[in-house]
Amino acid sequence: MSQEPTYASDERGANGRTERIVELLTSTGERAGTALVYSSAYLAAIATVEVAIAMALLSLSPNPAPVVVGLVTFAVYTNDRVADADTDAVSDPERAAFVRRHRDALYLLASIAYGLAVAISVLGGPVALAVTLLPGVFWVAYAADWIPNVSPHVRRLKEVLVVNSLVVALAWATTLTALPVAFTDAAITPGTAVVFAYFLLRSFVDTEIPNVGDIEADRAIGVATLPVAFGVPATRRALYAVDLLTVVLVAAAVVTGVLATGPAVALGAGVAYSLVVTGLLGRVDTDALELASECEYLVVAAALVGPLLVA
Repeated sequence: MSQEPTYASDERGANGRTERIVELLTSTGERAGTALVYSSAYLAAIATVEVAIAMALLSLSPNPAPVVVGLVTFAVYTNDRVADADTDAVSDPERAAFVRRHRDALYLLASIAYGLAVAISVLGGPVALAVTLLPGVFWVAYAADWIPNVSPHVRRLKEVLVVNSLVVALAWATTLTALPVAFTDAAITPGTAVVFAYFLLRSFVDTEIPNVGDIEADRAIGVATLPVAFGVPATRRALYAVDLLTVVLVAAAVVTGVLATGPAVALGAGVAYSLVVTGLLGRVDTDALELASECEYLVVAAALVGPLLVA
């Protein structure tokens, strides 16, 4: 009889410890998820997948390009978020608060990431080094305030309608395509041009989707984007057109023999996914759509790898 309270007490103690462990794991997971998204680390992971897709489409041998692009992506987007923390407070106050709170650490990590990327790219030769430096150069030209200081009649590229998104898309399409080619000393082929054009179109869509959630902030600082200039419905239609243009590109590549049917189907699956995401613009939370749009490349990667696993 005297043992029953002891057993009950032990059981309550065990349950309490289990609850504390679950709470600790939950809070740790939430903090890790927040850091992954707000620091742009998740974008680095997506960029790594994008380079792997480019390598698969071009049949390139394994090389360090995915790692280098992942590091560069983390560095560029982290610096961009730190630089825009004040304006982001309007459109995404939670992310802005996170960036402000960890500003020094993020600057340090971004600097280390870009330095490491440059160090690795040296192994690939001068072309690989130049391509690695390209996103940083584009970011300075895109976001820095020095251009108006040189001439008050010249606006930052970030403020110019369509040009802002094209600059970002051009920088990433060039990097994603050219870096693995440079590391492997591969020849420039029609397939290279198709892969470049594919990533140019997809990166344009990826750049404009977040702009829907930034309308008020962009309007306040004079940044012209499609949603600011024409509204969300028109932006949705414009991105539909870019998605369909991607389909035309892929179809033309198949017809001309530049792209095999299997990879084309994988790219088509990604575009179909993008059409669904684009259709939700202005209808659901834009932050969720921003994350969802980047996952297009996970769909493409799964479609590329799936048949290999089945075989």
